[in-house]
Amino acid sequence: MNLPTVQRIHDVFADAGCTGRLHARRVCGPDPGPEICVGADDLVVTASVYKLPLLVALCRRFDSGTLAPTTSVRVNPADCTPGPTGVSLFRDPVVMSWRDLALSMMTVSDNAAADLILGQVGLAGVDQALTELGLVHTRVVGGTADVHRALLVDARAHTTAEAFAALADNDEAWTVSAYDPAYTSATTPRDMTSLLDAIWTGRAVSPAQTEFITEVMTAQVWPHRIRSGFPYTGVTVAGKTGTIGAIRNEVAVVSFPGEIPIAVAVFTQAARADPVLPVVDHAIGRAAQIAVTELRSGRLD
Repeated sequence: MNLPTVQRIHDVFADAGCTGRLHARRVCGPDPGPEICVGADDLVVTASVYKLPLLVALCRRFDSGTLAPTTSVRVNPADCTPGPTGVSLFRDPVVMSWRDLALSMMTVSDNAAADLILGQVGLAGVDQALTELGLVHTRVVGGTADVHRALLVDARAHTTAEAFAALADNDEAWTVSAYDPAYTSATTPRDMTSLLDAIWTGRAVSPAQTEFITEVMTAQVWPHRIRSGFPYTGVTVAGKTGTIGAIRNEVAVVSFPGEIPIAVAVFTQAARADPVLPVVDHAIGRAAQIAVTELRSGRLD
């Protein structure tokens, strides 16, 4: 006898040693019909998933004409927010457009690019976009640099590297504000699938910017989470990951040829804070695969 869908998803998270929340729905406008809910309305930490509403706010600036996507920005890596990818790793100053900074922010989760964009758009600009789209449970309270500053305090460290090393020590019990949605940027899985739906159906930004957002999300380089659940030729996964310590997330739209796309948002917190936890990454893909398969079949239990 097959277990109910929600129980199967709970079991996937439990087997991986993490707690998990998930929401999945068809991309078809405000009335999505059937859905899969596992803590879908619980507040969760966004981590780098905040870069998706930030991108929407930036593209709205492009649409309004108050910022040109091709405007040049001089970036000095020495002044950038540190990160494992992106312009902060460069050796020399570079000139990039706002559009290309957004591309780097989304495809390789470039922290420096995101903080530059947030500085241009402003928290008020992000909040306005969220409010107008009805995402009342989502808030962005700062960028990656703000999270790093909080980690330095929480870990009583002098450098970001020291803070992350302390965070990864499973023999220590840290009280970390970055793990608490009450103190950092937060959302709900349902809000994120609603945002994905608004983007894909053209309600969030103009047709030109809709095309840009969907293209850059499809070009994300990370295949180890939701994409791992759909290793099939012709299936498109357009996503954005988020990671900090024990937090591992991804939101994505999964598109099978000739079918209605499905938006899925998965947020997890692991029992361990190891820098690499492939079992949790795989669980995100497996949970998404279970949810998407049920919505595709139309057989919900």
